[in-house]
Amino acid sequence: MKRLFKLLRDLLEVIIAAVVITFILFNFVLFSADVVGSSMYDTLEHGDRGFSFIITRNIKIKRFDICVIDSDKCHNLIIKRVIGLPNDKLVYANNKLYINGEELREEYLNGAITEDFEIQLKDDEYFVMGDNRQVSNDSRYYGTFKKDEIVATNFFVFYPFNRIGFK
Repeated sequence: MKRLFKLLRDLLEVIIAAVVITFILFNFVLFSADVVGSSMYDTLEHGDRGFSFIITRNIKIKRFDICVIDSDKCHNLIIKRVIGLPNDKLVYANNKLYINGEELREEYLNGAITEDFEIQLKDDEYFVMGDNRQVSNDSRYYGTFKKDEIVATNFFVFYPFNRIGFK
């Protein structure tokens, strides 16, 4: 009986430790998300499952990071690419991106066309866009997002298995 009690106590300790570790991981380190739609094609595809990192968002949000956004402006979580950082001036002209007067190449676009626009971002404003510009509802549709609406950055696909990796 004593041996059974020790075995049950050990099992309970393992279960409690697993619950605590899972809680910490999914509340402070990782954010699980599913890709819905084709707005990030062909970087991300509809049905991709992955996680993004809460901790990297808290350290620094970088230009061209893929991020998960949770905002009252959107009906669901959205996954987009950070294009503009606070106080940036963004100009799209003739399908070219200029940030603060400097042309930046967007290698991930794979021929996507972006209509011309211009915007000056304020403090704590981020401008995000999908890679499949023709179908993406992004900052051109919703407006800019605040840092606290960006819940995680750096997307890692874990399913389907043939697409595993950072995107």
